[in-house]
Amino acid sequence: MDTQFVWQEEFNIGVDIIDKEHQRLFKIINKLFAFKKEGKNSEFACQEGIKFFKGHAVKHFADEEAYMTSIHYEGLAQHRQIHKGFRENTLPALEQELEQTEYSQEAMEHFLGVCAGWLIGHTLTEDLSITGKSVRKWEKLLPGEELTALKKVIIQLIFDMFHLESQMISDAYNGEKFGNGVYYRLVYGIGDEEKKLEVILVFEEQLLINTVGKILGIQTNKLDNMIIHAARYTARQFVNRVMENFPDMAGYELKEENLLSYHEFQKIFEKETLQASLLFNTGAGYFSYCVIAPHLLEKGVGTPLDEHGNAMEEVEKYLAKREKQEVASRKKKILVVDDSMTIRHAIKQLLDNDYEVAVAESGIAAIRTITLNPPDLVLLDYEMPVCDGRQTLEMLRSDNAFADVPVIFLTGRRDTDSMIKVMPLKPAGYLLKDSKPADIKKEIDTFFEKQKA
Repeated sequence: MDTQFVWQEEFNIGVDIIDKEHQRLFKIINKLFAFKKEGKNSEFACQEGIKFFKGHAVKHFADEEAYMTSIHYEGLAQHRQIHKGFRENTLPALEQELEQTEYSQEAMEHFLGVCAGWLIGHTLTEDLSITGKSVRKWEKLLPGEELTALKKVIIQLIFDMFHLESQMISDAYNGEKFGNGVYYRLVYGIGDEEKKLEVILVFEEQLLINTVGKILGIQTNKLDNMIIHAARYTARQFVNRVMENFPDMAGYELKEENLLSYHEFQKIFEKETLQASLLFNTGAGYFSYCVIAPHLLEKGVGTPLDEHGNAMEEVEKYLAKREKQEVASRKKKILVVDDSMTIRHAIKQLLDNDYEVAVAESGIAAIRTITLNPPDLVLLDYEMPVCDGRQTLEMLRSDNAFADVPVIFLTGRRDTDSMIKVMPLKPAGYLLKDSKPADIKKEIDTFFEKQKA
């Protein structure tokens, strides 16, 4: 992989001394990328390169703080704290990991991914704020306006950092799967208090490749260690910048982070009440920003990532787990739509071994699920309140993107009139709910066998 950290015009903040040092730091990381390709024979070069990077980073922090002092920048104390954290916590932990692994390829990837991600996030958020180019703070908001304010801050930040014109498509995202997702959980606290604030970011895989991967100059269509590590630190900067805009979130510090599987992520929506759950379409992929406070996740959901120990190992495990999930996701996808929880769970349990099964409790929920993650087959209840099966299918057929999605009606009715009414909508078939489970399974298996043939 020919990796280069690509300097882009939007990284310039317009302050010569800061811009030049940023470019220098980017060049040093590129040299380290080159050393990494050479393997263990370049250990000494890597050591010297890392010392060089660290020296320049520390000098840059001092120069930046001196400039902020000269212009009486009001965010100096917070900026200085961010520098201190990276200098005294993050860098020493990464260096220790490199020494313990004798500068292994994996440790080098971790080091470079973290440093690259930190630089991306810090340059596009905190450093831009020095010149007033970043999103303005939305202070003294009424409680009823907070959700709107959060949406505006996120949309502005996505544009500031990645030049993507995003649009909020739901203020009540309910954990539906969209494509191959990355689920990143951040837990914040104040001192030793039990009060916690949790933020969960959901990224469509392609979004990370199109943003963080592009900045790193990585030509790939698949996530790897480097992108994950860089994305983690870019995401941290993003969340910190969002939290700055809300007085109620002041003083919170990061206590824990996790990479979750989709199953672990689903547990959150089954168990917790979310303070905010927003879904955005960035044009380069979907993105969700979820906030839970003050509830805690069930103990043991997701392995904590510890910069002083297991972050590199856990990302390796996470990517391996994703590989297995990708294999499983090659199964045909079926969406079961029924207002009866009993029916939904029974059908899901019947089909789960051979298919990837999602469920929706109404026609409206089905449309949203199909939009985010189009299935290969929809099993649609005919009789549902508010929006019945026929109306749901009419909405699907009215959209060219879903006009050809196969739909089999689940019905308890045997009258031919109901079937005749929906024939113009071209359903793929009908299944009686009182059929034997084995017969229902056989019908679905036969449908896919015929489709394949």
